[in-house]
Amino acid sequence: MRSTETETVHDSHKAARFEARLTPEQKSLLLRAATLTGRSLTDFVVTSAQEAAARTVREHEAMTLSLRDRQAFVAALLKPPAPGPRLRKAAQRYKRQAADAR
Repeated sequence: MRSTETETVHDSHKAARFEARLTPEQKSLLLRAATLTGRSLTDFVVTSAQEAAARTVREHEAMTLSLRDRQAFVAALLKPPAPGPRLRKAAQRYKRQAADAR
Protein backbone atom coordinates (compact mmCIF):
# COMPACT_ATOMS: atom_id res chain seq x y z
CA MET A 1 0.00 0.00 0.00
CA ARG A 2 1.27 3.49 -0.80
CA SER A 3 2.04 5.88 2.04
CA THR A 4 -0.77 8.25 1.04
CA GLU A 5 -3.24 5.41 1.27
CA THR A 6 -1.93 4.49 4.72
CA GLU A 7 -2.08 8.09 5.88
CA THR A 8 -5.72 8.31 4.88
CA VAL A 9 -6.60 5.31 7.03
CA HIS A 10 -4.68 6.64 10.04
CA ASP A 11 -5.77 10.27 9.74
CA SER A 12 -7.03 11.58 13.07
CA HIS A 13 -9.41 14.08 11.44
CA LYS A 14 -11.94 11.59 10.14
CA ALA A 15 -15.46 12.92 9.79
CA ALA A 16 -17.21 10.50 7.41
CA ARG A 17 -18.87 7.37 8.73
CA PHE A 18 -19.56 4.04 7.10
CA GLU A 19 -21.79 1.29 8.43
CA ALA A 20 -22.37 -2.22 7.18
CA ARG A 21 -24.52 -5.14 8.23
CA LEU A 22 -22.66 -8.43 8.50
CA THR A 23 -23.57 -12.01 9.13
CA PRO A 24 -22.07 -13.42 12.33
CA GLU A 25 -19.76 -15.55 10.14
CA GLN A 26 -18.48 -12.51 8.25
CA LYS A 27 -17.82 -10.59 11.46
CA SER A 28 -16.05 -13.58 12.98
CA LEU A 29 -13.81 -13.96 9.93
CA LEU A 30 -12.98 -10.25 9.81
CA LEU A 31 -12.28 -10.17 13.55
CA ARG A 32 -10.02 -13.21 13.28
CA ALA A 33 -8.08 -11.63 10.41
CA ALA A 34 -7.78 -8.34 12.30
CA THR A 35 -6.48 -10.15 15.36
CA LEU A 36 -3.95 -12.12 13.29
CA THR A 37 -2.59 -8.86 11.87
CA GLY A 38 -2.57 -7.08 15.22
CA ARG A 39 -5.11 -4.44 14.23
CA SER A 40 -8.53 -3.41 15.41
CA LEU A 41 -11.53 -4.66 13.50
CA THR A 42 -12.28 -1.13 12.25
CA ASP A 43 -8.69 -0.51 11.12
CA PHE A 44 -8.54 -3.89 9.39
CA VAL A 45 -11.84 -3.42 7.56
CA VAL A 46 -11.13 0.18 6.50
CA THR A 47 -7.59 -0.61 5.36
CA SER A 48 -8.70 -3.72 3.46
CA ALA A 49 -11.59 -1.90 1.81
CA GLN A 50 -9.32 1.00 0.83
CA GLU A 51 -6.73 -1.36 -0.67
CA ALA A 52 -9.44 -3.17 -2.65
CA ALA A 53 -10.92 0.13 -3.83
CA ALA A 54 -7.53 1.48 -4.94
CA ARG A 55 -6.78 -1.79 -6.76
CA THR A 56 -10.17 -1.73 -8.51
CA VAL A 57 -9.70 1.87 -9.64
CA ARG A 58 -6.18 1.10 -10.96
CA GLU A 59 -7.45 -1.94 -12.86
CA HIS A 60 -10.22 0.08 -14.50
CA GLU A 61 -7.95 3.00 -15.36
CA ALA A 62 -5.32 0.84 -17.07
CA MET A 63 -5.78 -0.43 -20.60
CA THR A 64 -4.49 -3.93 -21.27
CA LEU A 65 -4.01 -4.91 -24.89
CA SER A 66 -3.09 -8.18 -26.54
CA LEU A 67 0.15 -8.31 -28.52
CA ARG A 68 -1.81 -7.96 -31.76
CA ASP A 69 -3.76 -4.97 -30.43
CA ARG A 70 -0.57 -3.29 -29.15
CA GLN A 71 1.06 -3.72 -32.55
CA ALA A 72 -1.98 -2.25 -34.33
CA PHE A 73 -2.10 0.67 -31.88
CA VAL A 74 1.59 1.50 -32.31
CA ALA A 75 1.34 1.15 -36.10
CA ALA A 76 -1.59 3.58 -36.14
CA LEU A 77 0.40 6.06 -34.03
CA LEU A 78 3.53 5.78 -36.17
CA LYS A 79 1.77 5.80 -39.54
CA PRO A 80 -1.72 7.27 -39.17
CA PRO A 81 -4.10 7.09 -42.11
CA ALA A 82 -4.56 10.22 -44.19
CA PRO A 83 -7.47 12.41 -43.07
CA GLY A 84 -10.69 11.77 -44.91
CA PRO A 85 -12.93 14.44 -46.44
CA ARG A 86 -15.12 14.80 -43.34
CA LEU A 87 -12.11 15.35 -41.07
CA ARG A 88 -10.57 17.89 -43.48
CA LYS A 89 -13.89 19.75 -43.64
CA ALA A 90 -14.19 19.74 -39.84
CA ALA A 91 -10.63 21.08 -39.52
CA GLN A 92 -11.39 23.90 -41.94
CA ARG A 93 -14.57 24.75 -40.02
CA TYR A 94 -12.63 24.77 -36.75
CA LYS A 95 -9.94 27.07 -38.18
CA ARG A 96 -12.61 29.52 -39.42
CA GLN A 97 -14.37 29.52 -36.03
CA ALA A 98 -11.08 29.98 -34.17
CA ALA A 99 -10.16 32.89 -36.45
CA ASP A 100 -13.59 34.50 -35.97
CA ALA A 101 -13.31 34.19 -32.18
CA ARG A 102 -10.16 36.36 -32.09
